[in-house]
Amino acid sequence: MTEWNGRWVVFDVGETLVDETRVWSSWADVTGIPRLTFMAVLGATIARGGAHQSVFRELGLPHWEHHRDQLEASYGAIVGDDLYPDVRPTLSALTVAGYRLAIIGNQPARRTADLQALDLPVEVIAMSDEMGVAKPDPAYFARVLELLGEPDPGVVAHVGDRVDNDVLPAAAAGLHSIWIRRGPWGKIQQLPPDIVPALVIDSLVELPDGLEQAFDSLPSPMTSV
Repeated sequence: MTEWNGRWVVFDVGETLVDETRVWSSWADVTGIPRLTFMAVLGATIARGGAHQSVFRELGLPHWEHHRDQLEASYGAIVGDDLYPDVRPTLSALTVAGYRLAIIGNQPARRTADLQALDLPVEVIAMSDEMGVAKPDPAYFARVLELLGEPDPGVVAHVGDRVDNDVLPAAAAGLHSIWIRRGPWGKIQQLPPDIVPALVIDSLVELPDGLEQAFDSLPSPMTSV
């Protein structure tokens, strides 16, 4: 068994580990919106800084939550094919290197069981729905540390695709914030000019070699997000 190196890496879910093309396509299908139109409006909403739920209002669907059961029936669960190809090899490499790993994100509680069923080499899996708090609330990151056993924030790296929900609040909480630039938010959002994440990557394959740099960096000097 590999000896623990004293450091944790916490992964977001959507567009960090999981390609969400299928879930957004399912939302388009159950609401009767052409997929191309849905995706275009989603991109425009992100570019304006709107919450992802705003896409439904923009599409004239104020009661979109009424389609939740249809969405779950259509989408089902996160399955192995939804993972980005770099996920399993990266998690395995980090485990061999002595890191302890967690998957924690803004997701429905049922996604915990989905991810557990994928047999990934992680110790902690938890979703915001079951935690009772969601990003970017600072209480979310306090709860993350509780789930890890209350380590010093300085020994924890957080990997996520969103500037607003991941990069900024993780750094504000004292974690080493790693921005993975993929998915709609990762490609569209921009960093504030005075913020430098611990590491910026385009793929998880860059993570094993980049973590030393990330942990050697100081969290960005932010007091709020």
